[in-house]
Amino acid sequence: MLEKIAVCVALLAGPAVAQDKAFTLHAPATLTDTGFIKHLLPRFSLKTGIRITATAGAGEAAFGTSGTPVFKQGETVWHFTKTDVPHTDTFEAWLLSDIGKRTIEAFAPEGDAMFSADVALPAKVQIVAITGDAQLGEATSLKKCGRCHVVNASNRMKAIGSTPSFALMRTFPDWQQRFEAFFVLKPHPAFTQVADITEPFAANLPSPIAPIEVTLEQIDAIIAFVATIEPADLGAPIQSQ
Repeated sequence: MLEKIAVCVALLAGPAVAQDKAFTLHAPATLTDTGFIKHLLPRFSLKTGIRITATAGAGEAAFGTSGTPVFKQGETVWHFTKTDVPHTDTFEAWLLSDIGKRTIEAFAPEGDAMFSADVALPAKVQIVAITGDAQLGEATSLKKCGRCHVVNASNRMKAIGSTPSFALMRTFPDWQQRFEAFFVLKPHPAFTQVADITEPFAANLPSPIAPIEVTLEQIDAIIAFVATIEPADLGAPIQSQ
């Protein structure tokens, strides 16, 4: 008799437990109208046994413009917010997992993926205020850098053709950072000394050429000068046929 009662209790409790593994999710019409929600939620439920009911009203979790970025639709980044309701954190973890990302990107109703799971933000390049003496920078550049790089028209025929010109390097998005730290970028460490910054050359590794010796003031001046240079016109990108 006790065994029968235990079985009955288990059967009665089963639906209640299953029903507890559920929560509601707010999804704006602009998202549900794509059919993406109907693609996403059943696949999550199949893997986890957690049922999610999409709603246009308030939900226990939501897709919107704030929270954790989880997928991108064109230029729009969709975020996920959740409450303390059980299983919402499981859904968030799934969205960010490899299988969740593959599921997101598998939605391609017309053959092309409509959503991307790559929501990483591009690293911001920190720009430091330019305060150096541009006139000093031009003179220093010609004297210290002109034997390798084309600095301006006056040394165009005296530099090494295989090294990039200042005008070309001016096209780099991070040109300022490159010039600020040029002395640690190859091949410069082998022959460059910055007063009070770099260590002297090792006795067994002398500079292979006449060393370049500069101060931080001169580097600031070089950066100020390079800021005045018009970036090289590289023309239109080559179009593949």
